[in-house]
Amino acid sequence: MRPTPVNLRRAALYFFLILLAAVQLFPLVWLADFSLMRDGDLFGPGFLRLPNPPQWINYAKAWTAGRIPVYLFNSILVVTASVVVSGLVSFAAAYACTRMRWKARGLVYSLILLGMTIPIHTTLLPNFIWFNFFGLINTRIGVIIPYVAFTISFNTLVFSGFMENLPRSVEESAFMDGAGLLRILSSIVAPMCSGAWVTVGVISFLNCWNEFIMANTFIASEKLRTLPFSIINFEGQYSSQYAAQFACMTLIALPPIVLFFIFNRWVMSGVTAGSVKG
Repeated sequence: MRPTPVNLRRAALYFFLILLAAVQLFPLVWLADFSLMRDGDLFGPGFLRLPNPPQWINYAKAWTAGRIPVYLFNSILVVTASVVVSGLVSFAAAYACTRMRWKARGLVYSLILLGMTIPIHTTLLPNFIWFNFFGLINTRIGVIIPYVAFTISFNTLVFSGFMENLPRSVEESAFMDGAGLLRILSSIVAPMCSGAWVTVGVISFLNCWNEFIMANTFIASEKLRTLPFSIINFEGQYSSQYAAQFACMTLIALPPIVLFFIFNRWVMSGVTAGSVKG
């Protein structure tokens, strides 16, 4: 039995997707592999070699020399605050522009989405001037504000995609029963947008967790620095410990990878709902 053109196209598509996934995952596998080797073994032939034996001491060095406990606490604090504030503001903005009727809502919605066209790092200088004027340099709030500002646009788009497809009859029935706006938002609309909450939470977490330039510009204090600064601590006396640096990079990359794999299905559905309306 000869394969049909449809089966051939499907097989070719699967092969391409598997090849693409392998290319995307190879740097992570390579990073984890080299993090378990001796420093002298990193310059041998071949891309991947089994560590013999695995040097788990590299992770202990990364944990201490990279000051990961302190930086991890700061990252969790800053990223959590940014994700929560951005999610709440985006949810309210999406509801106002999608479910409510007022004259300038189209213009306001367009201005919010316009923020996706502005690279975050182009605002470093004006933000530094303003934050220095208000005394926000070298504070966690000085990092949280730009993180929130530059995640609101995409998050609003995702929430709007969900809300466009919600039935208005549920809200109208609750309003007729005497429920106020806050009660409707918290008890009806927010639970119906659970997929959007997961999507904006994961995407915002990934964007804020891996950001370095903004944090490096606004934070100078060692006790306030976030996790990406851990790699910088291997300069000087630790600069030759390449395997420990790879271990440090692996530890930094592990939380967002685990988070994405856990919520991958919700993230994909949320992005799809946010891009296709009606």
